[in-house]
Amino acid sequence: MFSVLLTLLLPWSQASVATSEASSEILVSNPAQLRKAVGEAKPGTIIRIAPGTYPGGVSASGLQGTAEAPIVIRAADPAHPPVFQGGGSAFQLSDVAHLEIHDLVIEKATGNGLNIDDAGTIETPTHHVLLRGLVVRDIGPRGNHDGIKLSGVDDFLVETCTIESWGSGGSGIDMVGCHRGVIRGGVFRHGDNDGADGVQAKGGSSEIVVERCRFLHAGQRAVNIGGSTGLAYFRPKVQGHEAKRITVRDCLFVGSMSPAAFVGVDEADFEHNTIIRPTRWGFRILQETREPGFVPCRNGRIVANLIVYRSDEMVVPINIGDGTAPETFQLDGNAWYCLDRPERARLNLPVRESNGRSGIDPQFRDLAAGDYRLRPGSPLSGVGCRVEDVLAAATVTPGR
Repeated sequence: MFSVLLTLLLPWSQASVATSEASSEILVSNPAQLRKAVGEAKPGTIIRIAPGTYPGGVSASGLQGTAEAPIVIRAADPAHPPVFQGGGSAFQLSDVAHLEIHDLVIEKATGNGLNIDDAGTIETPTHHVLLRGLVVRDIGPRGNHDGIKLSGVDDFLVETCTIESWGSGGSGIDMVGCHRGVIRGGVFRHGDNDGADGVQAKGGSSEIVVERCRFLHAGQRAVNIGGSTGLAYFRPKVQGHEAKRITVRDCLFVGSMSPAAFVGVDEADFEHNTIIRPTRWGFRILQETREPGFVPCRNGRIVANLIVYRSDEMVVPINIGDGTAPETFQLDGNAWYCLDRPERARLNLPVRESNGRSGIDPQFRDLAAGDYRLRPGSPLSGVGCRVEDVLAAATVTPGR
C-alpha cells in the first residue's frame, strides 16, 4: 500500500551505494586507529575494519556524509567480519546523515547493540542511514535492551541483518519516532516467552515497511506495530497515534505468543505472511497509550495471510483489548489451518472476515523440517509469504 512512496524516497537499490571519485579508503586494525578514523571521517570516507575482535563502546556524533559521498564503515573482508564485544553499546552514533555500516558482528553489549539517534534535536533528525549484513547477538541479557535502537531516524534501510538474543524486555529492532524506513531480509531469533518483540515501531513512527524477514521465535510479539511511549519521546511531536502507515509483508513467523500486535496504530497493513504455530494468539489489537487526543487503535488490514496453528496453543485467534476500534479493521482472504484438528472448518473470529478459508491443508513441502514452501498445486497457493527463499531457509542459522 505504501511501497511506491518508500521506493521514491529511499535512494538505495539492492547494490551498495556508489561513492564519488573523491572517496578515500582507510584500513584500520586496532581500536585506536578506528577511533581516529571515525573522529576524522568526512564525506566520501570509507573505513575498512580488518578481521579481529574489538572492544565495544565506539561513539561518534555529527558524522555527515552526502548523497554523492556517504561515510561508510565496513568489514575489510566480509567473509571474516570484525567482532565488536561488550560496551554499554557497541556503537553509539548521534546526529548522523548519509552513513552506511556493512558486515560487522556486534555481541555482548550490556545496553543496546547498535544505537543510532538524533542527539535529541528532534526537529533535525538523523537521516539516510544504511545498515546491511550486520549480525547483532547476545545483548543485555536482562531488561529493556535492544539489538538495534533507532530514535529519530528518517529515510533508512536495514537489510539482511541477523538479530539474535536481545534483552528480556527489549526488541531486536526498536524504532522510536522513525519515518520512511525499510527493514528487509532480516532474521530475528530469541524465544517465545522472553524479549518484548522482534521489531517495534512506535513514538510517532510512520511509513515503515518490514518485508521478506524471518521471525523465528522472535519474542512475545514478533512485530509490535505501535507500542507505548512517553510523550516526551515522540518525534517530531505527538500526533495522536503511536504509529501510522506501517506495512508488514512477505514474512515468515514461527512461534511467538503473538506474531503481530497492532497497538495504538492508525493504518497498518499485514499482508501475505506465513504464520506457523503461534503459542497464544494469532493477532492482537490493543491500546496502551491512553493520553487525551490519541485515536483508538484502528484501520488495520490483515489480508492474504496463511495461519497454521494448534488448538491447544493458539486458543484465541484475535485478542482485542478495550479502547480499540476493531470494527475498522479489514480481514480479507486469509487461510487458517489447524494442525491437530484438521477437520476444524470454522473459527470464531471477533472481527468479520471476507473470503476467509479454514480447514484446507496447505500441503507444505516438509513441515517437520521447516520447509514452508507449498507444493505445486497446493489449494492455498496465493496466500502467505510469496518469497520462496524466506520459506525455504527457515532452519538456516546465518552469522554463527
